[in-house]
Amino acid sequence: MDEYFFNVDSGYLEGLVRGFKAGILTRADYMNLTQCETLEDIKLHLQSTSYGTFLQNEPSPLAVSTIDDKMKELLVVEFRHMRSHSVRPLSQFLDYITYSYMIDNIVLLISGTLHGRPASELISNCHPLGSFEQMESVCIATTPADLYNAVLIDTPLAPFFQECISQQDLDEMNIEIIRNTLYKAYLEDFYRFCKEQGGATEDVMCGILQFEADRRAIIITINSFGTELSKDDRAKLYPRCGKLHPGGLARLARADDYDQVRAAAETFAEYRPLFEGVGTNPGDKTLEDKFFEQEVEVAVLVENGANSPLVICRF
Repeated sequence: MDEYFFNVDSGYLEGLVRGFKAGILTRADYMNLTQCETLEDIKLHLQSTSYGTFLQNEPSPLAVSTIDDKMKELLVVEFRHMRSHSVRPLSQFLDYITYSYMIDNIVLLISGTLHGRPASELISNCHPLGSFEQMESVCIATTPADLYNAVLIDTPLAPFFQECISQQDLDEMNIEIIRNTLYKAYLEDFYRFCKEQGGATEDVMCGILQFEADRRAIIITINSFGTELSKDDRAKLYPRCGKLHPGGLARLARADDYDQVRAAAETFAEYRPLFEGVGTNPGDKTLEDKFFEQEVEVAVLVENGANSPLVICRF
């Protein structure tokens, strides 16, 4: 029945996103970009694409950081335009997309604040898609207690902090542990939300989130070797919404070296190829490289979604 009323709330955004998709650079565009010898050549070629003249007011010589900043700015403007025209559950789905960027921003602000870095420098380094109105209130906190209260009161991530991080953690926990703890809560909550939506959103998004949860669990395990992180504390960081849960996560929690991690992951057919051909020599692909390639393949499944919030992932 929901499909009959889809266009009432989301038809405009569906058309908008399909337009964005049509404007994605083609294989021919990428071939032309490989022939460019300077950033000015890239600017000139992009003017003939859907990107148009978004760099026309930038003085020469162009910097890579300038192109990156302007593309992020364009992305954020278009994303926020869609968010402002959406209603639930699509608006909530779009909010979840921004939460991962917010987590990285919050962790950056916490780390910088605890180390006395100026607020202006911290905010300028934050990703614009994860910005929120009260970011400066986090930066002006002077004690861990003030910082914890600022996060709980002034950020959309307050529920995640309240459930899994205490005030004392800001003093004692490694900043990466804070990041992984927040990501665990975020992924599990996002997975629950997509599961509740059903349909194409559940079919594809839950698969994407399962992959991300498993990827984080594997990387967390490998990165913990040779550190003071105990096996019990390591297991607490694993998102429990992936395909590795529960048996695979139990094996990862007991792992003492890379080979045991590989053995735990290879019991799942979709992860076995990721460990093949991985090396540490120059030119070899790392495990993170293989995960990135697999992530791209998983994201292609989004193209099969229609008439659901899932369509926004194409953007």
